[in-house]
Amino acid sequence: MTDDAPPTFQPSRKPDPYKETGKYAALWKWARRLVILGLVLGVIGIIAVWVYFAALGRDVPSISKLKQYEPPITSRIHAGDGTLIAEFADQHRVFVPYESIPPHVVQAFVSAEDKNFFTHDGLDYTGMARGGLNTVKNKLSGSGGMEGGSTITQQVAKNMLLTNDQNLERKAKEAIVAQRMEKEFTKEQIIELYLNEIYLGGRSYGVASAALNYFDKSLSELDLAQAATLASLPKFPGRVNPYTNPERVLQRRDYVLQRMLEDGYISKEEMDEAKAQPLTTVKRLRGPEFAATTYFVQELRRELIKSYGEDTLEQGGLSIRSTIDTRLQLAAQDALQTGLIAYDRRHGWRGPLTTLPVDDNSAEALKEVELPGGYGSWEAALVTSVSDKGAELLLTDGAKIRLPGDEVKWAATYKPAEGKAGLQKGHVILAEFKREASKDGAKATPETTTTEEGTDEATAEDAPAEPVMVPVGNATLRQVPEVDGSIIALDPHTGRILAMQGGYSFFKSSFNRATQAKRQPGSSFKPFVYAAALEKGYTPASRLLDAPFVSFDVSTQKYWTPKNYTAGQSYGMVTMRVALEKSLNMVTARMAQDIGMPAVSDLSERLGVYEKLPPYAAMSLGAGDATLLDLTRGYAAFVNGGRLVTPSLLDRVQDRYGRTLYKHDTRICEGCDADDWNGGEPPVLPDTRQQVLDPIVAYQVTHMLEGVVERGTARRALRVGKPLAGKTGTTDDYRDAVFVGFSPDLVVGIRIGFDDNRSLGEGEAGGSVAGPIFTDFMEKALEKEPPTPFRIPPGVRLVKINAQTGALATPGTAIVIDEAFRPGTEPGLTAFNSSEDCLSISGSCGPSSDTTTPVEEDTANADLGDVF
Repeated sequence: MTDDAPPTFQPSRKPDPYKETGKYAALWKWARRLVILGLVLGVIGIIAVWVYFAALGRDVPSISKLKQYEPPITSRIHAGDGTLIAEFADQHRVFVPYESIPPHVVQAFVSAEDKNFFTHDGLDYTGMARGGLNTVKNKLSGSGGMEGGSTITQQVAKNMLLTNDQNLERKAKEAIVAQRMEKEFTKEQIIELYLNEIYLGGRSYGVASAALNYFDKSLSELDLAQAATLASLPKFPGRVNPYTNPERVLQRRDYVLQRMLEDGYISKEEMDEAKAQPLTTVKRLRGPEFAATTYFVQELRRELIKSYGEDTLEQGGLSIRSTIDTRLQLAAQDALQTGLIAYDRRHGWRGPLTTLPVDDNSAEALKEVELPGGYGSWEAALVTSVSDKGAELLLTDGAKIRLPGDEVKWAATYKPAEGKAGLQKGHVILAEFKREASKDGAKATPETTTTEEGTDEATAEDAPAEPVMVPVGNATLRQVPEVDGSIIALDPHTGRILAMQGGYSFFKSSFNRATQAKRQPGSSFKPFVYAAALEKGYTPASRLLDAPFVSFDVSTQKYWTPKNYTAGQSYGMVTMRVALEKSLNMVTARMAQDIGMPAVSDLSERLGVYEKLPPYAAMSLGAGDATLLDLTRGYAAFVNGGRLVTPSLLDRVQDRYGRTLYKHDTRICEGCDADDWNGGEPPVLPDTRQQVLDPIVAYQVTHMLEGVVERGTARRALRVGKPLAGKTGTTDDYRDAVFVGFSPDLVVGIRIGFDDNRSLGEGEAGGSVAGPIFTDFMEKALEKEPPTPFRIPPGVRLVKINAQTGALATPGTAIVIDEAFRPGTEPGLTAFNSSEDCLSISGSCGPSSDTTTPVEEDTANADLGDVF
């Protein structure tokens, strides 16, 4: 290039200080690379999240399950009079559709759990972000678990389709399911699922169940304060419990009310009024009817499980209408317990529960004493001083009460092998007494309330007062009877079991002695023998020989020699009526031999007392084991005209949709459509019961059993003042005392005895032990019933006869009685008696094959004339 050549063009460039100096060259370079990498990773992350959620979406449960929502529902048992007596449930739940849920209940839960429920798409993004931050804090500090800010929709997804696992995968699935639910269901359907599924403590699943359990109210009956109380429970159902932590519940309730105000659901006045309401809860199924029906309910439960399975009973929402009458059940329980206590008291005091030192700590120590099962309302008491005039007792609350001198005297029957007899200082006993509200004041229970300014702890002076219950009057010394028994009452026309008490107390023993115990009926079986004889041609006026009787059993090579209750005493020739009224064993055994024991066995099997009764001679005096229910069922045929009834605990069973699964009365009623009824005579239902005994024979037995009450071994029942019939029974060595009796529309069986089959004691017979229980029960059962006479079937001839001889009455007859005959069998006409000569002469008309000798109860009259 020469000097004259033009210069080369160089563009102007602003100097780059960084490039020139090289100070930030590397940093700038890496920054650009990181931005590019971040963008790439972000795209990859979004794709990965999309892929992850897509994969989870294929793995989450289908929401179609929610469209056929059939949750476990409580099965409920009602008595025949409509009283709720029991519930069975894995999860105590009553399903209520959205339309039946009051708006203020829905609003309370929405304000408490998810205020934007009706506007969001299933997720609360702000809440999720807040929950995520709190989760990080909790993990770093180690002070808690995950928080997710779940909406009501997410809670439904978790509770019904997912698990409770605390991890990100479950939360992701929850979000997916929630959004799918929002697309498939309306908000009303989602809140319906939520309110019926959510657990609210106290065995309560769903709001309807909680309303019943905590307040004994239906949802429609809940006030605002109660609705807010329920809405306060979902977060911490274990800790926020109205029974165990009412103060915390009140705090949460008032918080919910404040939220409802802020959300515009209620006014300030409504909030203040609701906050002023006290927290008042109830404990359902704790009344006397619940305790009294326990044996019945458990028997019913076994039957339902056998028929429908335990899962259906516990989860299927069955509506069960039982046969029990709660008024009669309470009367049966009271009569049985009173009778058992009376027997037990006759046999003396068995001593203290334990002993404790008498000092300043006695009341606290007394609280730790374990009481025997079945103590009921009785309380533990410590004897602090004792004399012949009485004793002073210390109670668990520090109060004192006096035990009268008569009770101290009764306690003297306790005579241990070693040590001092009777009541002693330091003895811990059971005592019965009354408590009343103190007139001197009441204790106050502090309550916690929440105000707009914060939480305040109320003082005792500000709290509502609860009455202090103090003992009044004198105490009675008590002990839970060792002896036990049962009573059962049923409708003789339908077989409906109206009362069943299987023991002194279910809390003493759950064994149901009415249905599970097979024991000898003793002389209460004799009416079946006499009924078989009437079928063979005997009449109530037939004359029979009461004299020593011996039967030889060729199979055992032993002699059977039954004797009357008054051993060594016999009455010669007596009528069948007198033999039954006086319960003469020798007459019964001789008559059973004459007609043949197979006839007796056949009749008892036809009437449902036995499935198979061996035709041994001793069976005529009640040596065959039978349940009290079956024995009572057999008596029903005497009063209902000879029809067989099937005892039933159930009237009807329906499923959750109201479909009938079972009904006791299966008859078809023609013309029973109310819309077609013209006001005329009501339709007559067919009688489908099996005729197992001639109605005339059934009435003849009933008529004779009336005489047992009027003149025989059951005369204590005359106190009832209504037409009654029945028969006492006492087994060998006084092991069991039995009474089965009836009115025209109620048959009752009672059996008393020790579970180990030991003797009740000399003289403790059916008339003196079981008879008073029957009388007490019938007085209550029939107190409002008119004195209805027993129904006389067509064909019966009532003829006046000589009560002592059985012959036709004449103008000079001293004692006349109306006796029941089949036409043509009256005295003076055919006077048919197939074996009078045999019985009066030989005293032995057939084989016998048993050596057991049941003993009959007290024959209250020494000579025959006193029977009349």
